[in-house]
Amino acid sequence: MSSVGIASVDILTTSLKKLLERSNELKPKGGIEPALTATSFNGDVETITQRAEGGLAANAQDHYAALETACRNIFYDHLASTSIDDTSFSQIWNLLDIVSILSDIPLCEPGLLFWLVEELLDGQTIDGCRVVFDYLDSRRERLTAKHFKQKQLIILRACNELLRRLSRAEDTVFCGRVFIFMFQSFPLGDRSSVNLRGEYHVENVTVFEKNPLKHVAPVEGSVGAMDVDQAPNNVEEALTASKNLPAADNIKDGSVTPQPADNVAKIVKFDTQDDNPPEPEPDTESLYPIFWSLQDVFSQPTRLFETPTFESFQSGLDLTLRKFKAVQQHQQSRGTSKPLSEAHRHLNRKRTYTESDHQDLASSFNPRYLTSRDLFSLEISDLAFRRHILVQSLILVDFLLSLTPKAKKKLEATSNKSVLYTYTLPEEQIKWANNIRNEIAAYLQQGQEGKFYYRMVDTVLSRDKNWVQWKAEGCPLIKQPPIPSESFIESQKGAQKICAPKRIRPTPMGSLDLNFLLNTGDEGQAHGLEILKKPARYTLPKVEDFKGPIMEDDFDMDMAKTEVEKESVAVTKASKMWRTLRLASKNRLNLFDRLEDGVGLGPLFETVVGKEDEGEQGRGEEVGGEGVEEKENAEVNGAVMEAVPLPAVEVT
Repeated sequence: MSSVGIASVDILTTSLKKLLERSNELKPKGGIEPALTATSFNGDVETITQRAEGGLAANAQDHYAALETACRNIFYDHLASTSIDDTSFSQIWNLLDIVSILSDIPLCEPGLLFWLVEELLDGQTIDGCRVVFDYLDSRRERLTAKHFKQKQLIILRACNELLRRLSRAEDTVFCGRVFIFMFQSFPLGDRSSVNLRGEYHVENVTVFEKNPLKHVAPVEGSVGAMDVDQAPNNVEEALTASKNLPAADNIKDGSVTPQPADNVAKIVKFDTQDDNPPEPEPDTESLYPIFWSLQDVFSQPTRLFETPTFESFQSGLDLTLRKFKAVQQHQQSRGTSKPLSEAHRHLNRKRTYTESDHQDLASSFNPRYLTSRDLFSLEISDLAFRRHILVQSLILVDFLLSLTPKAKKKLEATSNKSVLYTYTLPEEQIKWANNIRNEIAAYLQQGQEGKFYYRMVDTVLSRDKNWVQWKAEGCPLIKQPPIPSESFIESQKGAQKICAPKRIRPTPMGSLDLNFLLNTGDEGQAHGLEILKKPARYTLPKVEDFKGPIMEDDFDMDMAKTEVEKESVAVTKASKMWRTLRLASKNRLNLFDRLEDGVGLGPLFETVVGKEDEGEQGRGEEVGGEGVEEKENAEVNGAVMEAVPLPAVEVT
């Protein structure tokens, strides 16, 4: 390093030490909290900025290197002299806060803080790493807010190195903290953790005991001895061996109760409708290799594309589910808090199981399976274990259902062909997959919290289908670009225009314009309101008033040339004739007998001179509301008919 570089390191080291002294005044009790910011130092950080602008280094890269060297010198000095449990170790947290402030300006490399954190994690125990992650969790949003592209690879490398050191069985919670930190730090659509090529974790091999199965070799006349056969190498051999075993009900205290041949011939079947009796419960010993062999298919689902492997998996999963149902029925019959029987416990010590012990077993979690043959009966009696296996089965069944023609049609236009398969599930296998999925779903919903548990599982699997489709589409960007300011302003104006109060119309919709009432009219004409007061608007007309209009309608009917004109005139005439008949019914009811259909209303208009006035007088009195002269008018009209017969005159 040149003399210029050494001088700059010394000057920057002095400036950083002054900032650390200032941080001790701000945090006299030490600790991780509170976080230091640029405003906490009251402009002291600007001194480093001024020194940088003063030209201590030849260029920005030299200045970055000088500041990194100064930070590392102080970092190593404190790290070598103090323990992470000491109060004085807060100087490390203060130094990391100062480096974070300088990287945001920026006066140093953006990834310098995580380089120091990576070295700090490498030199600490697991308990010390937990304390380091307390600092990272408290500063996560601040550390990832700026220059994340320069930091993401360092974060990924440091977290992966820490995960390799952690035990999945003993440090499960801490592993979860590390994963959550990465998930919250990286964007949702980041492709760093996406398995784009669809590779499977084939290295995860479940190892189980290959001890030989024991079965009874029958001997004539006596109880057979126990022979030893070879252990099954695959699921097919295990299934064959399980069929040759005697039923579990015939085994008592390690011996077999022989069944005489005569008893078989004497069996009488009374229920002729039960052609398909229930299948017997699978034996635990014969199920052991079949059950653990399913894990090979779970880790390599593409093996199911081979017909023999699929048939073996189908038989094994059916047997497993049938055994789980039988165990569930036994537990429900005796109560979940009751102890297991001594015959199935395979343990010499005695212990009384309580309800709290059962809850602890149900909520326990092991990242690795315990595949001992002696523990198998205890494992399948654990509800959490059974649920875990069935959730694995649901994941694999959903994978099979994604290979149906209907499901593959939805992904035809996707670009990532490495996660798409050419294999198409046959119709028989589709039917079986749907049936077994419904059975597993019904089983998981049993129990006090079964429906809630299955709803969570179904929600996670449904959302996982969206991630599979997103990966098949080539992982397009999830984060959408921001809306341009012009579009936002335009939409804002449109919303304001729609929501603005509207002016009231001068004439509301549906109302009449009453301005004609204010019209004074021409000279010699009445006022608009005076016109409404004329007697002609509220007094009844005479019958004779309709004689002329009806004759005009008849004339118009004769002159009409089109059907439309004739129809219009007919409607007008019918209205006038109806009003005429109503008026005549008051005082000329006796003349209605002389009317003929299609002839006209001529008889109604023919009256005797002198009697008309009398009739009008009776009509006027009736209009006035008295109605006392109705009988007299009828008698006068009857006398007129007897004295003077009126000729029938047709009016056209």
